[in-house]
Formats: sequence, structure tokens, C-alpha cells
Amino acid sequence: MMAGSSDYHIRMQGPDDKPGLILIHGFLGSSLDWLPVTRTIGNEYRFMLPDLPGHGQTPASDLPFESQIELLAETLECRQRTPSFLAGYSMGGRIALYLALRHPELFRKAIIISASPGLKTEKERQSRRESDALLATKIETNFRQFLKDWYNLPLFVTLKNHPSLYSVLRARERNKPDRIAIALRTLGTGSQPSLWQELGNSQIPLTFFAGEKDLKYVEIGRQMVNLCPRINLEIFPECGHTLHIEKHALFIDRLLLSLTEESSL
Repeated sequence: MMAGSSDYHIRMQGPDDKPGLILIHGFLGSSLDWLPVTRTIGNEYRFMLPDLPGHGQTPASDLPFESQIELLAETLECRQRTPSFLAGYSMGGRIALYLALRHPELFRKAIIISASPGLKTEKERQSRRESDALLATKIETNFRQFLKDWYNLPLFVTLKNHPSLYSVLRARERNKPDRIAIALRTLGTGSQPSLWQELGNSQIPLTFFAGEKDLKYVEIGRQMVNLCPRINLEIFPECGHTLHIEKHALFIDRLLLSLTEESSL
């Protein structure tokens, strides 16, 4: 189990004198997920690619959500010289939003990809924790079947028709089921605090990316914009939840534009 911030594995790439860019992967992923992005961008940024607890080379942790993410903030602060750019996808997007709202001094701007500020009520969170506990048991008993069922969810319908699906599945099969089950129980949406009430107080600019066919997250993005004038919503055409995979070139273009454009209130 995680004993301290040093247990976070962070893949470092790029020149030390370039602006920092932290990229946080989603559930079942790892820092390796971002290598197609870092290879495309090249040496324009100093990349920090953390493995979330239970994923990649970071051990699982049974600490509460906030304790785990506070340790991540501590680790990132130790690794950067000046505030960095921040981006996260899905579970990583929820975590990135938490970091941006709770530790704005560490970041220049945050890009939230296919993620949410969490569930608004304790009743919703309790229900999600219960359903995630059932999923965690499935992960522990038959991980291969879990993966098959997971990528058959409507959330990933557009990914199923994409040529990258096979490589995504092969990468996911390398996970250790016991560690992933712990991560789901502790880092799932039901375990994190709601951030909806904090959006309006954001001290750094935020950009929200959503695929136009991912209707749930398009609506979440619109609700977030209504609550926070510092959020810019960008909809990606003809793709869904995994927009960074389905529309890789467009994702790179919009990511770089978001990082380089002047930010205003």
C-alpha cells in the first residue's frame, strides 16, 4: 500500500527548460497512454506523466480519495520548478479538476477531457460506491470478462469502430486486477467529493473537451460553463468519450492551441 508521495511513479520526458505539462491518464490506463501525444508534440514541453494508484508502476492505495490526490499534488510540486499546464482524461480528468481547484498555485491552466466534477449528492455517491464495489468484485473474479463488458458500454461505442481498439484492449489486459479493483473502490466517482460548488471560484482558466457523440459529457460541460465563466467548452466532432484516441490529430491541435492561447477572465 502507498506509504507516501514518493510511491507515485511519474514518467518524465522533455527538456528541463521547457514549460511543464502534466498529463493524467484514465481508469485502466497508465502513463504509457500519453506517449502518442508526447511523441507528436516533441520537445516543446517538459512532460510529467503520473501513473495513478493501482495503475502502471504506482502501487494501489486504500487511503481515501482526497488523501491519495493530496499526495499526488505534493509529488507534482516537488517535480516542477514553476506552475505547469495540466490535462487529464476521464478518471484523470476528475483528478485534474480536483487539483486545479484545490491547488491552483501549482498550475497555469487545466484541460479537462471527458470528465465531471463528481456527483452532486451523497445519495448519488453512495449508490455509485455500491455499484463500483460490485464491479470491483467482477474485476477480481474474471478480469478478462470485465474488460469485455466494460468496452461494450455505450460510453465506448465510437471506440469500438476505431482501429485503435485492439491495442487499447491489449494494454488494458496488462493491468493487475487486484490493484485495479482497489483503485476503483477508492478513486471512483462515488469516492470523490463533489466539485460543482467550487467551479465558480476557479482561480485558473479551465478548458473542457468533450466528443459530440458523448452526450452525457457534452451536457456536463455545458453545466460547468454556466457555473464558471473561466471555463471554455470545446466539442469535438464525430467522436465520443475517447476523443484523444478517435481524433488524435485534432486533439493535438486543440490541446496545443489551448496551451498557447492567451487566457483571460
